[in-house]
Amino acid sequence: MKNVVLRTVVQLAGVAAVSAVGNQVATALDGHGWAVLVVGLATAAAALVVYRALVRWTEHRAAVEVGPGGRGRGLAIGTGAGVAMFAVVIAVLALLGDYTVHGAHLTAGVAGFVGLMAAAAVTEELMFRGVLFRVLERGLGTWLALAATSVLFGALHLVNPDATWWGALAIAVEAGGMLGAAYVATRTLWLPIGLHFGWNFAESAIFSTAVSGNGASHGWLDATTSGSTLVTGGTFGPEAGLPSIVVCLAVASALLVVARRRGRIVPRTTRAGRLAGVDGFPAVSTLAR
Repeated sequence: MKNVVLRTVVQLAGVAAVSAVGNQVATALDGHGWAVLVVGLATAAAALVVYRALVRWTEHRAAVEVGPGGRGRGLAIGTGAGVAMFAVVIAVLALLGDYTVHGAHLTAGVAGFVGLMAAAAVTEELMFRGVLFRVLERGLGTWLALAATSVLFGALHLVNPDATWWGALAIAVEAGGMLGAAYVATRTLWLPIGLHFGWNFAESAIFSTAVSGNGASHGWLDATTSGSTLVTGGTFGPEAGLPSIVVCLAVASALLVVARRRGRIVPRTTRAGRLAGVDGFPAVSTLAR
């Protein structure tokens, strides 16, 4: 048990340190979109390198969950799906008259969003799905691990400037559940990283909405959101609105059905010693086999 705790702390601390340094540098370069892009991508790359090294050192295995198998396809499918899902949410808001576009313009700030969201997607998925979920699943099984990491993921967003308890709960249900399900279905982190990046990129760089209580974004579209907080999410952003919750729960459910069909749901009664193969599940790079 001590070894597991120590290993978990070391892995989390390593990725968190990379994330913290990257955030500090990006903040110092605020307003310089292209520089922020470079810093963000460098942060994402460094986090992957550190994670692989720490897994090799503490677990004496290759980090197959971020191996080359299915990387390009997983990221592409995830990013495309994430953008499409958020576009559906915006379409619902627009149909209800709660999202209005006033114009469009491209600036270097859009490039900066690419870097920021890439860094956030990679570091958060490494910590929550790569480290915490794997550890908890070994002892608690898939369902309890999914619930626990979802709650923790939602709680993380309570530190944001415009955070609300409802917003954190929505993040736990929709994002925590969906991203965890994406990992369970594929047993790689590429799909959840892609989904995470695509969703956040669409929120900030394309549709210019508030992202998880971090204030309004100024992306490609000059747009405003108004209407019922229950639908729009209010100052927290559309993630706290019912359309986002419904869309993400639908995708999460589909991914969990895929996971069950592939025999990737780990029961709670399975002992840790018999779970050595969890990290060794065949890497799956598509959602259909």
